[in-house]
Amino acid sequence: MTLARIDCHALGGVAGDMFAAALFDAFPDLYGEFLSDLTRLDISGLKTTLVKQMSHGLAAKRFDVVQHTEVKPPRTLPAVIAFLEQKALDSQVAMNAIEIYRLLAAAEAAVHGKSIDVVHFHEVSDWDSMADIIAAAGIIARVKCPQWRIGALPLGGGTIVTAHGDIPIPAPATLELLKSFQWIDDGQPGERVTPTGAAILAWLKPDQLQSSAAVATLAGTGVGCGTRALPDRANIFRVCVFEQNASATVQQPDIIRLAFEVDDMTGEETALAVDMLRSRPGVHDVSTVAMQGKKGRPSTGVRLLIATDNHDEVVDQCFLQTTTLGVRSEPVSRTILRRQSTTVDGYEVKSASRPQQSITAKIESDALALTDTLQKRRALASSIERKALDD
Repeated sequence: MTLARIDCHALGGVAGDMFAAALFDAFPDLYGEFLSDLTRLDISGLKTTLVKQMSHGLAAKRFDVVQHTEVKPPRTLPAVIAFLEQKALDSQVAMNAIEIYRLLAAAEAAVHGKSIDVVHFHEVSDWDSMADIIAAAGIIARVKCPQWRIGALPLGGGTIVTAHGDIPIPAPATLELLKSFQWIDDGQPGERVTPTGAAILAWLKPDQLQSSAAVATLAGTGVGCGTRALPDRANIFRVCVFEQNASATVQQPDIIRLAFEVDDMTGEETALAVDMLRSRPGVHDVSTVAMQGKKGRPSTGVRLLIATDNHDEVVDQCFLQTTTLGVRSEPVSRTILRRQSTTVDGYEVKSASRPQQSITAKIESDALALTDTLQKRRALASSIERKALDD
C-alpha cells in the first residue's frame, strides 16, 4: 500500500499515548512491532496495554504503560541518547526517538535558559513517556507516510503543577515546540496538548489541514483516547489513512499566477528579465505574450506560475528586473500528469502517464543540439521516444 497522507484531528487534544493509541488502532500490526521494541529496551517490569474504551459514545483505543520497576530512567539528553544507542533497536526507530527527545531538550533549554545537554527532563522523563516516544518513533518509521497533516490544536487553559511549580497551560515547552502550528480556543480548560505530544508533532512537521481535491481513497482510521473525561466531547485523537489511487493525474497544492505588462523595454531587456525571473526559487513557469497596449503601443505580457511561499520574493524580483509599476496576483489550482525521467541510449527522456492508461514520451530538446539538421533531429527523437515507450 502506498500511503498518500495521514490526517490528524485533535478533538480532545494530543498526548504521546493518544497518538500511539490512534495509530495502533489504524495499523494493528504495528503494536506487535512495538512490543518487540519494548522488549529490546530490557527494562524489567515495564509493560503496556492496548484496550478498547468508549469516549462520549465513540469507540477508541487506550494505550497504557504499566511500570513496576526500580530502574531509574535517564534524565538528560546525553543520557537518553546513550541509553537508546546501546539497545538493539532498529536504527530508524532509535533515530526518530532520539530526535524527538532532542526537540524536547531544545524546547526545555530555551524555556529555562540552559544548555541543551544539561537541561533535565522532569515530567517527560518517566518510563511511560519513553514508551510513548518509542511507540511514536516506531510508527513513524514503519508506516513510511510522505505527508502528515493536522488541524488546529486545542489551546486549553489554566495552570499545571510541575517540578518548577505552577506553570500556565499550554506549557512553555509545548508552545516552544509548536510555534508554527495553528491553535483554537474551544473553551475547554486543562492541558490539551502535552510536551510529549508536541514533540512528536514537531518531529513530524505535519502540514496544516485544508481542503484538497487530491485523488486518494480512505484506507483506514484509528482513534485513541486519553484518560481525562471531558464534559461535552470525546477526549480523542483520530487519524485517517489515505491510499494513493492509481490515477494519471495529480492534484497539486494551489499556486499563484502573477501577471503584468511592459511597453518600454527592448526585446533584449525583456528576454534577459524573463530568464532572470525563471531562475528564481519557487518559479514554476514564465511565459510572454505579444499585446497591444495603451495608445496603440506594442507591449509584452509576462505571466508567471509560482509557489505560494515565494510570492513576496518573486513579486519583488518582477519590480527589480522589469519596468512594470504593478503586478497582479491570483491563486490558481493545478492538475498535472504523473511523470518520470529515464535515460535511453544516453538521452534523457520524460514519460507522462495520461488518462485511459496512455503513455507518451518526449526527449529533452537540449539533447538534440549536436544533431545538425531538422530531419536528423526528428528521426533521432522519434527513435529514442519509441524505445522509451517499448521499455
